[in-house]
Amino acid sequence: MHRRLALGLILAAGLAAGWTGWAGLAETRGKAVFVGAWRWSLPDDGFGGFSGLEVSADGRDFVTVSDAGAIVKGQFQRATPDGPITGVTSSALVALHDTRGKPTEGVWDDAEGLAVSPEGDIFVSFEGYHRVWHYTEPGGKAHKMPSHPDFKDFQNNSSLETLAIDAAGDLYTLPERSGVLTRPFPVYRLRDGKWTKIAAIPRRGPFLTVGGDFGPDGLFYLLERYFNGVWGFETRIRRMRLDDNGISDEETLLETPSGQHDNLEGIAVWRDTTGDIRITMISDDNFRAFQRTEFVEYRIETPGNE
Repeated sequence: MHRRLALGLILAAGLAAGWTGWAGLAETRGKAVFVGAWRWSLPDDGFGGFSGLEVSADGRDFVTVSDAGAIVKGQFQRATPDGPITGVTSSALVALHDTRGKPTEGVWDDAEGLAVSPEGDIFVSFEGYHRVWHYTEPGGKAHKMPSHPDFKDFQNNSSLETLAIDAAGDLYTLPERSGVLTRPFPVYRLRDGKWTKIAAIPRRGPFLTVGGDFGPDGLFYLLERYFNGVWGFETRIRRMRLDDNGISDEETLLETPSGQHDNLEGIAVWRDTTGDIRITMISDDNFRAFQRTEFVEYRIETPGNE
């Protein structure tokens, strides 16, 4: 979501009026158990707007990209390997570059989705001009990747928010909006140099898709967001099997009340030392002083670990 003035004005008005959402009046629903949250900041005017996230298999290292065309690598501090985040250290912001090796700017810099291969290759999806670019290193020259004919028809500021990579190295993406409340979200997969529409995820209610990741269990975790006006943001996570047979075994792991968290847009899934699935998310503050950049974590307990 790229510096939306209207959204910012609505939020500012709500906060000025004292709205704090329903966080204290409603309960989070689903299997996910809250672990903790950590507010993050850097002394850089370009800090904020983070929408894509990847976390290492041990939950220590992370990479994130922002709406302003920047990428950051960092590490989490935890008192114990499976404990909540207690601190963050990171590199400075590094500008993403275009295929000519120049920093992205204007409508070209709205990076939204992020996927990192086991070899360290970085893939970024953008929604200014709907595309996916490949990088071999942060700050390096972008390599153009194939496109799908559908991409050019996606809505402005509502396209390739989600990017994920599976164990086989195939990339998956889907648009933020499906166009109609009753229309499912199409899923595209890049395999052997070609994007193919392979599935459709049912749209359930007003939520929009903003992030996704394949977990160590091989399942696809979809992060969704609903902006409930002055009440704030609601977050939902659905988990499902996504393969050549389409979508199956869909379940809702988390649905928060309005205002529970900020605008969570990036998601990464890993497994802790107890065997529990851990979900780490990052919020997009839209570069607004009244919002915040935060890492939020939940866990899905493995039977026997309760």
